[in-house]
Amino acid sequence: MIQSNADFETIVKNHQEKVRNICYRFVKNREDADDLAQEVFMQVYESLSYFRKEANISTWIYRIAVNKSLDFLRKKKRKKRFGQLVSIVGFGEKQESEVVIPSGDNPHRNVEAVERKEILDNAIDKLPENQKKAIVLSRYEEFSNKEIAEIMNLSVSAVEALIHRAKRNLHQLLYQYFERKV
Repeated sequence: MIQSNADFETIVKNHQEKVRNICYRFVKNREDADDLAQEVFMQVYESLSYFRKEANISTWIYRIAVNKSLDFLRKKKRKKRFGQLVSIVGFGEKQESEVVIPSGDNPHRNVEAVERKEILDNAIDKLPENQKKAIVLSRYEEFSNKEIAEIMNLSVSAVEALIHRAKRNLHQLLYQYFERKV
């Protein structure tokens, strides 16, 4: 299938933006998403000989992107737990937090938008992994249920059920959050 470096460059050119966006939707940090996208394409290059042409190459690439992103988050959680343990013992260093600089003319509206996004992101992070994958690919990346089914290696009806449960769980999480705020 891939005959030359030019063919691989074409694959990267055609899919790099979507891969970067998928990674970003999961890790919520532009630099980490860029690094993950590079890792995705390194794996694609190294694994092209194993690619079974049963699915579209784009589906295969996006599946790698989702899995790399989720692996990154798992590693980050483990590091965070270890970091908390280390800081309890007294050897920890302060962690850097990401600074969000809103754009636009109305600072009040910008603050509200950032807060709403943070609340929604936190609720999405609390979803079970498969529900999180499905809702991110559907709502943020705008994949069809059929495409999501191919990426996640599930049936279309299973994806529809995951999205339905994810919406229901998000509704409950957000309702509980705002009930506590009132």
